[in-house]
Amino acid sequence: MRGLTGTGSSRGPASAQAVITATVVLAALALFAAACGTGGTGARDEGPAHAGSVAPAPAAKSPSPNPSQTYEKVDAVALVKADPAVSGTVKRDLKPCSGDEYPVDVTYGELTGGPVEDIVVNVLTCGDAVGVGAYVYRRESGAYKNVFKAEESPVYAEIDRGDLSVTKQVYEKGDPVSSPSGENVITYSWSGGRFVQEDFHHTDYGNASGSGDDPTPVPSAAG
Repeated sequence: MRGLTGTGSSRGPASAQAVITATVVLAALALFAAACGTGGTGARDEGPAHAGSVAPAPAAKSPSPNPSQTYEKVDAVALVKADPAVSGTVKRDLKPCSGDEYPVDVTYGELTGGPVEDIVVNVLTCGDAVGVGAYVYRRESGAYKNVFKAEESPVYAEIDRGDLSVTKQVYEKGDPVSSPSGENVITYSWSGGRFVQEDFHHTDYGNASGSGDDPTPVPSAAG
C-alpha cells in the first residue's frame, strides 16, 4: 500500500501539469484564431497604427479676408453739393463730364473710428483730372459730417494705413498742369475729435520736360 501510494504521488503531479499545459496552449490557440477571424481586433490593434492608415489632419485654414460689415455706399455728388462747408466754386463747377459721369473719386475706409467707414471724396476737373477739392465725411448721429476739407488746388486725399494723406502739387510760374515743379505730402491722424498733422515732406521734380505744348493754366484755388 505504501508503494502504491508512493507511485501515485510521483506520477499524479506530472500528469496534472501536462493537462494544465495542454489546456493553456489550446486556449491560446483559440484566442489567436478568434483574433484572426475578427479582422485583427486583438491586442495588435492597441499598438500604433501604420502611417498609411492614419487619417490626414485637416488642412489649416488660411485667414480669409474680413470685409467690413459697416460699409455704406453714398451718393458722393449729392453729399458734396449739400455740404455747407464746400465752396460755391466747387459746387458750381461740379458737373457731369459725359452723360451722368461726375469727376469724383470716392474712397471708403477707417480713419476716425466712427460707427461706419469714413468717406473720402476728391472732386476733379474733367479735362485734366486735377483735384480741386478733397473732403472727409464721418458718420455722426445718423448723418455724415464734414470733418476735413482742402480746396487749395491741385489737391488729392487718400487713406494710407489708417491715416489721411493729402498731396498738393506745387507749380512755379509757367508750369503746365501736366508738369508741376514738385509736391507736398501732408499726413494727418485722427486725434481728439479732429485731424492732426503728423508728417510733412516736399519733393522737387526734375527740370526735364518732354512736352512742347503750351502750358495749361493751373486751376485757381476755390474760394
